Amino acid sequence: MSGAAVRNGGSVRSMVRSPFVLMVGAVLTWFIAAFLVWPNLNVLIATFFPDGSFSGRAAEKLFSSQRAMKSLGNSFLLALALSITVNVVGIFIVLVTHYFKIRGSRILFLGYATTFIYGGIVLAAGYKFIYGDKGIVTSLLLTVFPGMDPAWFSGFFAVLVVMTFATTTNHMLFVGNALKGVDYQTIEAARNLGASTWTILRRVVLPMLKPTLFAVTILSFLTGLGALSAPQVLGGREFQTITPMILTFANSPTSRDLAALLAVILGVSTILMLAVMSRFEKRGTYYSLSKVSSALQKQQISSPVANAAVHTVAYLLFALYTLPVVLIVLYSFADGAAIQTGQISPGSLTLDNYVRVLTQESGLRPFVISVVYSALATVIAVGGLLLVARLLQKYRNWVASVFEYLLHIPWILPSALLALGLIISYDHPNPLVGGAVLTGTTVILLIAFVTVKIPFTLRMLKASFASVNSSMEEAAAIMGAKTLYVFRRILLPIVLPAAAAIAALNFNSMLDDYDTAIFLAHPLVQPLGLVIKANTDGAEGVEGVANTFVYTVLLMVITGLTMYLVYGRSSRRRAGRKNSAAGASPDPATSPALVAAGTEPAAPVR
Repeated sequence: MSGAAVRNGGSVRSMVRSPFVLMVGAVLTWFIAAFLVWPNLNVLIATFFPDGSFSGRAAEKLFSSQRAMKSLGNSFLLALALSITVNVVGIFIVLVTHYFKIRGSRILFLGYATTFIYGGIVLAAGYKFIYGDKGIVTSLLLTVFPGMDPAWFSGFFAVLVVMTFATTTNHMLFVGNALKGVDYQTIEAARNLGASTWTILRRVVLPMLKPTLFAVTILSFLTGLGALSAPQVLGGREFQTITPMILTFANSPTSRDLAALLAVILGVSTILMLAVMSRFEKRGTYYSLSKVSSALQKQQISSPVANAAVHTVAYLLFALYTLPVVLIVLYSFADGAAIQTGQISPGSLTLDNYVRVLTQESGLRPFVISVVYSALATVIAVGGLLLVARLLQKYRNWVASVFEYLLHIPWILPSALLALGLIISYDHPNPLVGGAVLTGTTVILLIAFVTVKIPFTLRMLKASFASVNSSMEEAAAIMGAKTLYVFRRILLPIVLPAAAAIAALNFNSMLDDYDTAIFLAHPLVQPLGLVIKANTDGAEGVEGVANTFVYTVLLMVITGLTMYLVYGRSSRRRAGRKNSAAGASPDPATSPALVAAGTEPAAPVR
């Protein structure tokens, strides 16, 4: 597209001349006002202006509540600790799978990548079933050490361990991809100057990864700050964080102001953290001096002692990553007696658990509910944003920028704040939604699911449209084709594979959602995440535990298939395109990590 065409097509005047753009803009304005701006603004009003005038009563109640203040301290403690532990473990597993010559590195990668296929409440529940006071490993340890504390895996330690392993997914995606882009000629130059392997790693390689490391550190900090499922499942009474306290206070109308204030503090902390880390990131300059880059080659650890130590730690971590997955799969086939005793024999293995979950209404119902919610939210988010993303990509002016910034609100505010805003705003008739009451209905959770997926979906779809050759659209316009016709017959078929990949990722991430569902789910329509949490508390006995194992295996299969379709197949397509003609348009949806690395947050595992 020529510069004049871009200027004309991107002006505000050209936008208001199009009835189609005005119609989409009107719907978008209503949605942003009703579900992004007003709920969050209403939280501030409910907190500081409960009777129409300013009041500091909520702050006084908060500072006088020892329990609430302790939860605040615990959240920041967890966030800071997680920022350190995740970087230590994450950098190590990236180096042993991508940088150093380690025997069996491909097998190690598969073990470390198990967090790709399960996380959130499912991962927390899995660790509790294995390491908790009645867990499989704990039962075996008690036979060897009868005097040990059965509740050894609980509190801050347990939450930190589980969340550390869960959130190294960002390092596998982002840091691993950034490491592949390091210029090998720079490493060779440092070696020729006499630098050792460790000096090169510390002075050359890691500084080049700083932008990405800043990004994953932000993600780790924010994940720890807004943690919900892990503290609820494994924290016990001694270690609770902000979000569980928000949930507790939100369930009581008399203490909703406390919940609102805690949510505001969480939101402000998130925004400040993003601003501070972004400022630190901009102060540095990170680049390679080589004009012609060469592919990174794995480095040999010259010291036999260091080589042995790295191999030992690598395989120890491999065991820690894979043991929960192996035991969950194994115990999904075990009968009740084997689950209770923690002892499995060939005779105790059965398909009864799968038959019960897949055939009985009580077992299948939560799975179906989650599938329906996820499918509807995915279709609405991706389908609705196809038009929006195209218009924002085409019209580059201040109006489009305002819309785009507002649509990114769910990325800078925690889910607890968004959920609480919806509860407070729509627990009474509201003209923004035609006078309806949404709180306590099945619709409000669907709205929340759609809302939280908007930023990721929008960014990925915009990237997809940006890769489309504009000459095809120009040719159609010259021939008199209307806007909708061009979109339906030319643009949509091109971006449809990317949209399908985004839809698969969105669907997958919402199947076991707990952080949003716990606030907004209808009491009689409980999604899978809430059922799994109830089973970890022993609500359904041994049968509930067995059901949770089956749910986890089914979710891992679905997630694994999704990851293969989105990442595995796209990797082969990228490899095939290396020999294609120069100048071919990239496929921005082949790997969301490539588009997002260093700038966009992945879905946190909390």
